[in-house]
Amino acid sequence: MVIRQASEHSGYSSADRARFLDEPAKRPGRTEFARDRARIIHSFALRRLAAKTQVAVPWATDFPRTRLSHSLECAQVGRELGAALGADPDLMEGACLAHDIGHPPFGHNGEEVLNQLAQTCGGFEGNAQSIRLLIRLEAKTVLPDGKSIGLNLTRASLDAATKYPWSRVENAKKFGVYEDDLEIFNWYRQGAKSGEISMEAQIMDWSDDVAYSVHDLEDSLVSGQVKLDQLSNDLPKLFKVAQQMYLADITQAEMEKALASLQQLSCWPRYYDGTHRSLARLKDLASQLIGRFAQAAEVATGEKYGDGDLTRYNANLVVPREQRVEVALLKSMAGHYVINADDSQIRYAGQQKLLTELVEAILETAPNSLESFFLQDWQRAQNDQQRLRVVIDQVASLTDPGALSLHERLVNRK
Repeated sequence: MVIRQASEHSGYSSADRARFLDEPAKRPGRTEFARDRARIIHSFALRRLAAKTQVAVPWATDFPRTRLSHSLECAQVGRELGAALGADPDLMEGACLAHDIGHPPFGHNGEEVLNQLAQTCGGFEGNAQSIRLLIRLEAKTVLPDGKSIGLNLTRASLDAATKYPWSRVENAKKFGVYEDDLEIFNWYRQGAKSGEISMEAQIMDWSDDVAYSVHDLEDSLVSGQVKLDQLSNDLPKLFKVAQQMYLADITQAEMEKALASLQQLSCWPRYYDGTHRSLARLKDLASQLIGRFAQAAEVATGEKYGDGDLTRYNANLVVPREQRVEVALLKSMAGHYVINADDSQIRYAGQQKLLTELVEAILETAPNSLESFFLQDWQRAQNDQQRLRVVIDQVASLTDPGALSLHERLVNRK
C-alpha cells in the first residue's frame, strides 16, 4: 500500500510545529497540525461539552446549542476564514474546537461562581482553564516522572487557542493562563512579544464571535424569547447591554444604524412562526450573516496585508467597525432577552448555590470524592490552595447533568 505524505504548511517553521515533549508520529501521512486536531477531537474534555450550557439550557427543548455544537460551528467558520487568509486549516479547526474546552458546567454563570470560590488559589477563568486542560489535565502524554503534560500539542496550536496571552497578575478579569501553568505557556510563547496575540488566535476569536452572535439569535427566535417586532422599541435596552457586555465604546447611533442595515437585508425575517418556510428563512439568515461577517474580515485583512500566508505574527486580523457593531447588536439580543431575563436570574442563583455546595462537599469528603486523575494531583498538593485548585479542576470538568448528579450524591443525601 502506498501512503501519501501530507505536506506541511509553508507558513509555519519547525519551531511552530515542535512539541514540548517530542513525539514522533505513530504512522506517516499526517501533518503535525492534523495530529493536533485529532487529539482534540478524541479528547474527553471536548466530548463533555455536549452536555454543557452554551446560553440557553440545552435540554429545556431539543433545539438550543450546547457548548459542543457551538464549538463545531465556530470550527467551521474558523477553518474556512483561516484557510482564506493563508493559515493552516487543521490548526485553525483545532484551535476553534479547543477554545471553550475548559468552560465549566452552567456556562458563564458557572465560570463566575468558580472564580469567586477560587480566589485564594489563583481565581478561575474559562480561557485559562482551556489552556490548563490542553497542557495538563487532559491525560494523553506524560513526562518520565509521571507528570501529565496534557495533549502535548504543537507550539503554534497552543498559541492559536490562547485568546488572552497573559496571566492573572497582568489582568485579573480576563486572562489566559494560571500562574502554576506558566512553564509550558512560556515555552510555546517563545519569540512572541508580551501580550501579542497570534493571527490564528485572532481568527479563532472572531469566528467565536460570529458563531455565537448568529446562532444564539437563531436559538432565541425559535424559543420565542426574541420577538423581531420588538427590536426597534427595545433598542435603548439593547444598547445598554451591548455597551456593558460586548463593546464598551459603542454608540447608540451606531446601534440604530446597525439594526437598520440588518433589517434591510433580503434574508432578514419579518417574523418567525415555526413553519418550514420561516425556519428555512432563519437558516438562510444564519448562513448569510456568517458569510457577511467572515468575508468582511477576509477582505479588509487582505486589503491591508496582501495575498501572502498571514500566519503567526505576520499580520493582524482586520474586522471593519461596521461588522463589529452588528455582531455586538446580535449578541445584545441574546444578552437582554435570554441572559438577563428574570427567569434566567432565578436559575443562575440556584446554579451558583449548587456549585458552591458542591465545591465545599468535595473538599470535606476528599480524597474519596475525587476522580482518579484528580486524586493524583490531590496527593501531590502541598497546601490548602493547591488542594482547592484540584477540587475546582474537578468541578469545572463536570457536565451540567454531572454536576447535578454529584451534588445529589454528596449534598442532598447527607
